[in-house]
Amino acid sequence: MSRARRRTVKALVVLGSLLAFLSVFAIWTERQALNTNDWVDTSGKLIQNEKVRSAVSSYLVDQLYENVNVEKELEDILPGETKQLAGPVSGGLRQVAGGGAEQVLQSTTAEELWKDANRAAHEQLLAVLENKKEAVSTAEGNVTLNLGSLVTNLANQVGIGSQLAEKLPPDAGQITILRSDQLKTAQDIAVGIKGLALVLSLLTLLAFGLAIYLSREGRWVTVLFCGIGLVAAGFAVIVFRQIAGGIVVDQLVTDESVKPAAEATWSIGTSLMTSIATTVIVFGVFLGIAGWLGSPTGSARASRRFMAPALRDYIPYVYTGLAIVVCLYFLSASVQNLRSFLTTLVIAGFAAFGIHELRRQSEEEFPDAQFSDYFGGAKDRMVDAVKSANLGERASKLRLPEMRKPSGGDSEAAPAAPAAPANDEDSRLGRLERLSELHQKGVLTDEEFAAEKSRVLGGGSGP
Repeated sequence: MSRARRRTVKALVVLGSLLAFLSVFAIWTERQALNTNDWVDTSGKLIQNEKVRSAVSSYLVDQLYENVNVEKELEDILPGETKQLAGPVSGGLRQVAGGGAEQVLQSTTAEELWKDANRAAHEQLLAVLENKKEAVSTAEGNVTLNLGSLVTNLANQVGIGSQLAEKLPPDAGQITILRSDQLKTAQDIAVGIKGLALVLSLLTLLAFGLAIYLSREGRWVTVLFCGIGLVAAGFAVIVFRQIAGGIVVDQLVTDESVKPAAEATWSIGTSLMTSIATTVIVFGVFLGIAGWLGSPTGSARASRRFMAPALRDYIPYVYTGLAIVVCLYFLSASVQNLRSFLTTLVIAGFAAFGIHELRRQSEEEFPDAQFSDYFGGAKDRMVDAVKSANLGERASKLRLPEMRKPSGGDSEAAPAAPAAPANDEDSRLGRLERLSELHQKGVLTDEEFAAEKSRVLGGGSGP
């Protein structure tokens, strides 16, 4: 490649990595803020957190006592002189309510009421953001999270009584999410986020695809660095989430008693961001593996040689498997909007192109590769190893035992080896060499060596 093309490829890889980093935030915002099911699921996780549940229970108790004069209501209920105990009883009842509210929120009924309230608020918010006619206008009214049912449920559970709970005003337990003067701005932001998530996702893939296309001979290097870019973008999002969490909580929450709940809320609310970043990292790892498979390294060549028969003889089955995976992904809940649909199609196209290039490269390098080269060769090596072990065992059994030195100082000659035929010169020379070796080791004395030598030579020179 020319220098200008190399610079263009590098710039496209860097641009794609930056776009991937930004697209994670856009996708998270779209799914977390503009998808009711995702928000309700997140709200369910929030109420299950101990710190958040403690903060919500304190809020519910405060709402109960701020909106109803519990002391006066108890004074009306208590008989005779016990009316003067209404104040202490009210204070004690508040302590009981504060201690029991968390247990109330752990119940299935309270959790469902919490989810229903969040679902209603989010649907109202979406209706406003999408500017539906039946929704509240931007000039009047607010979008609120109505926890009044939870306040009433708490009053019944701690024993205050249904009559007292019925005196709660309609606005008790209502948390304002957006004021009417903020809704128009929120509508504009929502439209921008929806478009931004789709555009950034497609631009990321387009930048990487163009970089890979322009690389030509060094394509595997570009694919590898595209994978590294995605992995780096995913980890950068995770690090940014940790840093931003501390800043957001410190800046927006001044009450130290509420900070633990705020930190837990940030952690749970941005857990989807971590999930999206992890998906980006996984895609990056797959791209890195694809780049390695196309590299000239020995391990990559061995892998291509192993896959060559399947890519050559069974390529329709390979593409069919890819199509089945894509179809199953489309049928899953992961594909919920146009962005997910188009992104999945583009990634499937990348995979099909990668399979095509890998097939072409493996056919050029290993046109005659067969499965038997691996499986048959492994079988032959195993058989050879077994045969070698058997031959070694048989040889050890046939080996002649060494001659031993006589015990007790007996001067008689050691037992001689079986006599060889007189006309077998090779056997006689072998016996002489063996006797010479035993004599040098001290096994045979000079007299024994001379006697055995004469015997061998005499046997060999006989008629």
